[in-house]
Amino acid sequence: MNISILDTKTLGNDISLERFDNLGKVNTYEVTSYNQTIQRLQNIDIAVTNKVVIDKHVIDNTNLKLIVVTATGVNNIDIEYAKEKGIEVKNAVGYSTNSVVQHTFAMAFYIIEKLNFYDNFVKSGKWAQSGLFTSIDRPFFEISGKTWGVIGLGNIGKKVASIASSFGANIIYYSTSGKNSNSEYKRVELYEIMQQSDIISIHAPLNNNTKDLINKDSLKLLKNGAIILNLGRGGIINESDLAQSIDNQDIYVGLDVLENEPIKQYNPLNTIVNKQRLFITPHIAWTSKEAREKLLEITYDNIDSFIS
Repeated sequence: MNISILDTKTLGNDISLERFDNLGKVNTYEVTSYNQTIQRLQNIDIAVTNKVVIDKHVIDNTNLKLIVVTATGVNNIDIEYAKEKGIEVKNAVGYSTNSVVQHTFAMAFYIIEKLNFYDNFVKSGKWAQSGLFTSIDRPFFEISGKTWGVIGLGNIGKKVASIASSFGANIIYYSTSGKNSNSEYKRVELYEIMQQSDIISIHAPLNNNTKDLINKDSLKLLKNGAIILNLGRGGIINESDLAQSIDNQDIYVGLDVLENEPIKQYNPLNTIVNKQRLFITPHIAWTSKEAREKLLEITYDNIDSFIS
C-alpha cells in the first residue's frame, strides 16, 4: 500500500513514525495546504490526516481506498461522499481522555487560584516589597461545595465529573444530544446549567446541536464570578458574544479550542479590555506524550486491520 501522512507536525517530532514503514511505502509531510492535497495523494491508497481537509473535490481527483484521521473528530472529511465512493474512513477514539481531563483541571486551577496574578506578584518583586508573608490581594474559592456543570457527558465529561466530585463539587450536566441519561448525576436543561453552575466545562463535539450553543442569551445567565471552560470544539461558544460578555459581565473563561485555529488577528477575543479574565491555550489538551503515543498505536492498527 502507498501511504501519505499529510500533517506529521501535528503529531510532534518526539514521536517516531518508523512503525508505519511495516505497512507499505510511506510519504510524510510536515504540513499540507488544501492546494497541495490532491498532488500529494496521487497514486496513494491510504491518506492519514489530522486536520487536512479531504472533501468531494479531493476524493474525485484521487484513488483513495482508506482515510485515517489521527483524531476523534472527522469534520474535515466528507464522510457521506467517501462512503458513497466506497472509501473507508477510520478515526481514533479514547486516546486523549486522560490528557484532556488533566488539562481541564489545569485550566480550572489556573483561573480559580489566580495563579497568573500571584506568579507575577512574586516575579515582579512586589512580594519582597510587601513586608507580609502572604498576599490575599486576589481571593480564590474552593471547588468543594460549588456546582460544576458538565456540557457533554461522554467519556471525558464523566471523568471530569468524577474528579470534580472527589473535590466535593455538586455535579449537574446537560446532554447536547438530548439522549444521554446518567443516574449518577443530575441532568438539567441548558438554561439551568448556565444559571446554577459556578464552573462549567464543555466536552462536546461540534455539530448542528452544539454550533453557537453558548451565545449572548445563555452567557447572560451566568452567575457573577462564574468560570466557563471549553475543551470540546471551537464554534460551540460564539466568540463575538463571548468577547462582549467578558467585558460586560463578571465571568472568567478558559479556552483550549477556537472556531478558527490558530487564532486570527481579527478574532474579537484579541481586543477585549478585561484580558485577565481570559485564558487561552493553543489546542493542547489532547497532546500529552502518552496520548500521542496511543493515538499512533490506534492509527497503526486502523491501517493494519484494513490491509489485513
